[in-house]
Amino acid sequence: MNLRFVEAFHWAASLKSITRAAEKLHITQSTMSSRIASLEEELGVVLLDRRAKQFRLTASGQRFQLLAVKLLSLQSQIRQELGGSPAGPMALRIGSIESVVHSWLPGWLKEIRSRYPDFALELTVETSPVLMEQIGRGAQDLVFTSIVGSDTAVRSRIMASMEMVFVGHRDTHGTRRYRLEELAADDLITFQRGSQPHQGLLQLLQESGLPMPRVHAISSISAMVQLVEGGFGVATLPKLAMRELTRRLPLRILRCEETLPPLQIHASYREEPGSSVAELVLDSALEHARRTQGKRRGASTADED
Repeated sequence: MNLRFVEAFHWAASLKSITRAAEKLHITQSTMSSRIASLEEELGVVLLDRRAKQFRLTASGQRFQLLAVKLLSLQSQIRQELGGSPAGPMALRIGSIESVVHSWLPGWLKEIRSRYPDFALELTVETSPVLMEQIGRGAQDLVFTSIVGSDTAVRSRIMASMEMVFVGHRDTHGTRRYRLEELAADDLITFQRGSQPHQGLLQLLQESGLPMPRVHAISSISAMVQLVEGGFGVATLPKLAMRELTRRLPLRILRCEETLPPLQIHASYREEPGSSVAELVLDSALEHARRTQGKRRGASTADED
């Protein structure tokens, strides 16, 4: 039995779509359909109900999906125990929010490259909702977001949270500790509407009892930084992402009597029996993020001076 045909059927059944499964395996729809048809011919049963308008497995297809999961898991176990690995470069499709890209992601990817010199990276930078939709339909192997999804086939693990800080221009803000009302007197810039940083800032302002100031929702860290650099307000940004920028640009991390809620990061991946790429690298991502956050906290005092 050709395991590529089994894998094709498994992904079609898991994603409930021939099109999405073909996209996941980087093959054409005709090739995907051909593999499933060959598998049906070999088994002597019909696995897909092609009369239905929506994707549907036959009774035989449902039973075979359970066996396919076991078969692909056994294949992965054999490779691990015998020291084998798939031929060719390790393809790694990663999706990430900007906060992670501007902080520990480059250092972690450098570690992965040293461990797997032939790995091929596909990086997508998007908002959390978009990334969760992509991982849900199998278009990503691993995503780093600030939210978790409801798809039962997607597993999520909590990563080290990111400290959020106010950032202003060096020419207009000093090293003293500011009151929230002083910062709120200026234009406030934060992430896109509905995001965790946006909601956290609004909650902090509401709890303080201050009149609601001007709050601008921006989806790009680079754009937020340029606005602050140009003298347009104060931004709420991940402290980890600002360390290097405050050395190169006229920006300052501002000390404030009120603390912004931290940005929680989640690592999500699809639970798949025959492909352990995401799980293979996930532990190293969790450790790298934790280690990086620890180092940055130890040097936090100097960043505000």
